[in-house]
Amino acid sequence: MSDQLFAQSSKPLPPPLPSREVSGVVKDEKGETVIGALVVLKSAVDTLRGATNEDGVFVFKDVKKAAFNVTVSSIGSVTFVKKYLNSDVAKKIVLDPITLKTETNLLNEVKINGTPSVTYKTDTVEYRASDYKVRANATLDELVKKMEGMEVGSDGSLVHQGENVVKAKLNGKEFAGGSISQALKNLPADIVEKIQIVDDYGEQAARTGIKTGLPQKILNITTKPDRSVGITGRTTDQYGNNGRFNTQISVQRIDANQVISVIGNAKSTVDGIGGGNPGTTKTGSPSISYRDQWSKKIQVNTSYSYWFSNNNSVNTQYGFNNTSLGPSYFSQHGGNESKSHGQNMHFQMDFQMDSLNFLQLNPSFGTSASSNSNNYTRDQIDNFRDSTGTSLFQHRLSNGTGYSSNENKNYGINALYVHLFRKPKRNISITLNASHSDSQADGGSNKLYKYFADSTQNVHLRDSTIDVLTTRNNKNSSFSGTATYTEPLAEFSLLELRAELSQSNNNARSIQSELDTATGKLVERPDLSNIYNFSTTQSRYTANYRYDGKKVNLSIGATAIDYKLVGTKVDNNTFQNAGTSRTNFKIIPAFRFSYAWSRTQRIQLNYNGANIDPEFQQIQPFTDRSNPNNIIVGNPNLDPGFNHAINGSYNNYIANSRFNISLSAYANFYTNKITTNTLNIRTILTAAHDSIPPANGNPGIPAAAATYKNINEVHFINLGGSHSYGGGYGISKQLDDRRYNISLNGSINYDYSTAMSNNILYHNTAWRFDDRFGPRINPNDNIEINPYVGYNLTRTFTTSPKGYSSLYQTTKLAIDGRMYFLKTYQVNYSASKNFVSGIQNATNPFVVNVGFQKEFLEKRNLVLTFDVFDLLHQNSFIRQDVTADGGITNTISSTLSRYFMVGLRLNLQKWGGRPQRNGKNMQRRGDGSFIYN
Repeated sequence: MSDQLFAQSSKPLPPPLPSREVSGVVKDEKGETVIGALVVLKSAVDTLRGATNEDGVFVFKDVKKAAFNVTVSSIGSVTFVKKYLNSDVAKKIVLDPITLKTETNLLNEVKINGTPSVTYKTDTVEYRASDYKVRANATLDELVKKMEGMEVGSDGSLVHQGENVVKAKLNGKEFAGGSISQALKNLPADIVEKIQIVDDYGEQAARTGIKTGLPQKILNITTKPDRSVGITGRTTDQYGNNGRFNTQISVQRIDANQVISVIGNAKSTVDGIGGGNPGTTKTGSPSISYRDQWSKKIQVNTSYSYWFSNNNSVNTQYGFNNTSLGPSYFSQHGGNESKSHGQNMHFQMDFQMDSLNFLQLNPSFGTSASSNSNNYTRDQIDNFRDSTGTSLFQHRLSNGTGYSSNENKNYGINALYVHLFRKPKRNISITLNASHSDSQADGGSNKLYKYFADSTQNVHLRDSTIDVLTTRNNKNSSFSGTATYTEPLAEFSLLELRAELSQSNNNARSIQSELDTATGKLVERPDLSNIYNFSTTQSRYTANYRYDGKKVNLSIGATAIDYKLVGTKVDNNTFQNAGTSRTNFKIIPAFRFSYAWSRTQRIQLNYNGANIDPEFQQIQPFTDRSNPNNIIVGNPNLDPGFNHAINGSYNNYIANSRFNISLSAYANFYTNKITTNTLNIRTILTAAHDSIPPANGNPGIPAAAATYKNINEVHFINLGGSHSYGGGYGISKQLDDRRYNISLNGSINYDYSTAMSNNILYHNTAWRFDDRFGPRINPNDNIEINPYVGYNLTRTFTTSPKGYSSLYQTTKLAIDGRMYFLKTYQVNYSASKNFVSGIQNATNPFVVNVGFQKEFLEKRNLVLTFDVFDLLHQNSFIRQDVTADGGITNTISSTLSRYFMVGLRLNLQKWGGRPQRNGKNMQRRGDGSFIYN
């Protein structure tokens, strides 16, 4: 009986597998991954050798025995040897992390590290955070500033090797809605293991390998293993004179793939210190984000943010606009108040249905509203003469007020499906996108124009007024879909197929109303109003051959682009419809290439081609006279423009010398570029009349000739020949264990653009040079000195008859730094002096900011702050901008920016060790995300 019970309760064991996959990760005693470690796996029938990759991971396939020995060796470390006994029915075996201990018999002065500080992977530049020293309680921006090629702005912006970084991720997923400034200013520096700058082509490209278009620069922060479970918080409260305040709070709860973040700030500050936009601004932006792995198959990532801004400014502008008849000089002074607020929400769900199928859903919603009111006075003189020498002089003085308000709401959804076939590297993917936006804009202007006979205001010719109200509504619905397929051809080569279809439908109404002086009521002006709708449809079909080698990555093929634009406009005078239709077809090459000599040296070269769509106002078959001094004439025969873009880069980090060099270059060639032909038209201001003799006590009126005024009539045309070139460089060298960092970077850009004025073809050229030298000096842990020298030159030329060239130069000398003393005290400072030439009435301000801090508590995480801004009260800057016609606009900003602030800052952290699941430490992917086994 007992034998029967035993037979019923026991089950036969499954037979052992003939082979299995064995993987693991190698780290040093600090928990950092070791690259290039030699790994040997031996058993009775196996002898396999390999090395750890850029993430410290090794993988052996086709291991025949489940019992084996593993030996790991790396320069400067004790050799690791261990015997493993595993289940022989497991298809995949993941070993516990292997830790290499430092070799103890090395000479003290010899420092050997198997991993360089900077490594270049495909589409990724990676920095090892532990090699960059910052003080306790530092934020992420203080760490990133020390890394090669990084530039952090005072507004929280980030530039890497001359390109803007647009989105932030934490362990591979968006953080705080992707806000760069929120990540830099709120995350603690001491939780960071690696900083990655990624060329991101989108989720579809990341999962299929098929890359199209130009990538976005993404900042990805990976946390240390022992800083991946815990909570961190920071709060700042500062108040000062003249209503200045700065309040910030941030809390992050991290548990492996779960991140809960609450961030809020509100401040009243002065823009314009250092040459930014003028005025005083109140801003706020509370946000909350939540990311979690609900199960082995489901991950979610969602965020909600609200923001508001209120800016008041006064500015003065002067300069000239180029025409083929000569320059038109102007000066303008005015004030402006702008308010805005909005909210954004998105929810992303990743569903890993099984090992072969993946689905992602991403709905989003947003609203925004803004209002603007302004007043201005503008003095403009046109001292023209036509080809016969006849004077076209005009002196016009205008002043008035204007206001506008805008409301917008948008919503949409994106879906991505990826299927992996059992044959390696074969996959198919489908994306579907749908979005809708609805915007409402109301505005009005009340302008008075006065015309004078000469450059003075002594001889008045005539007044004219414009009092117009405008109501605009625009609705846009967009749909797109993409399908990709990859087929492996050999071990390293693949065939890529991609098809993309997109459609955008627009419905727009612009209703103009004018004040009837006789009745005092608003009367609609059908001749000034516009009602139209249009749609654009574009399809792209791409076939590529791709080679993914160990050092070479190559993609070459062709793309066919079919483009169509269809629209209808209502003529409000005749109430008849007029339509337009444009089609265009192109076949362009597709090319990407990269070569990596090593993980610290690479070169990349890419080509991308894209249509530049015309706006419907540019192709409408009617004339827009809503501004009688600037008439817009549509061109229904306008073709879309096209841009051929080529860009390349070279990066080399010499680890032993701690020397980094980065070079980049680009070229753009435009065909059928959409530009303008601006006509200066002379119209009658006052009619000529004969003399009226005196009669019946009337003194009579002497005869007078007709007077005229100048108006602009803008026509849209296609022109070829426009192109641009440019390049950038970055060189840095670290000395004495990174206590001294020498950094030199800059760029050169050349732009050649064609246009027409009064039917005369001309071109504008612009040269821009920008060079910066900014060493960082830290002779000891208590002193930071960061001097800076910057030089910027802009040189413009034009072939427009009687057009002017310009030369604008700025040299900036600056220094900032900190000094620590008596362990808990700090003095910080910054000073900058600008030298501007090439501009009349240029100012050379000297702006000085100073601050003091005192740390309290055992961990020094409570800080008293006192700061004084613009100590010498010299924040008066001038900025020069070059207009499309080669003209010059100079803007002077002078802001009352001298104020002080006093406050407290508190930093709190608590950590609970490494993430674990089922009693084992969780393994990680290269982007820092944890593998949920």
